[in-house]
Amino acid sequence: MWIVKLGGSLLGAEELTHWLELLARYSDGKIIIVPGGGIFADAVREAQKLTHLDDKSVHKLAVMAMDQYGELLASLNPKIVTASSELEIAERGFQHRAIIWLPSKMVCADESIPANWQVTSDSLAAWLAAKLNAEHLVLVKSAAFKTRRLHGNEISNQISLETLIKDDVVDMHFGDFTRGKHFNSWVIGKRDYVAFEHGFNVDKLSASALVVRY
Repeated sequence: MWIVKLGGSLLGAEELTHWLELLARYSDGKIIIVPGGGIFADAVREAQKLTHLDDKSVHKLAVMAMDQYGELLASLNPKIVTASSELEIAERGFQHRAIIWLPSKMVCADESIPANWQVTSDSLAAWLAAKLNAEHLVLVKSAAFKTRRLHGNEISNQISLETLIKDDVVDMHFGDFTRGKHFNSWVIGKRDYVAFEHGFNVDKLSASALVVRY
């Protein structure tokens, strides 16, 4: 199983349509799309400034913002369905459908997840990957990521977690949800959807994305 996180920053970008089409075409019930919060989460941040809501209440609203973005993504492609529980995810998988996860029901029921802005949708995607025993977690970002040349001719397709946090690519708690888990974590640029026009597999992923090194 693959978990693919589509960030809110992709909203309005032409690449988003291509990602959704490819994920719908090749999912076969084995790819779960995790939505970011986007403009909906921004509205929650503004509401907190105006009302001084406590972190627990804001956490719930922020996760519900992901639900809203997920519903928006599903409305952009009729081949995609939503799921808000493990049972619904399993049912949609048996139906070989492309699935967008609506996280609020599951996340708000788990009190072990810190209720603050430091835990973003990236970490929640990792939480889901662990829960569903996924093999790969792919974070689709607006920035471009290229393989790096190290020590002369040696090519590396790795990037350190420290670098990702320093560059504000992932949140500071991301490692808490991924380090030591059974899945690989990858970051990929929004324009790299072209690598998957003929299907999703590890070879294509390795050629276009960077795996997170801990």
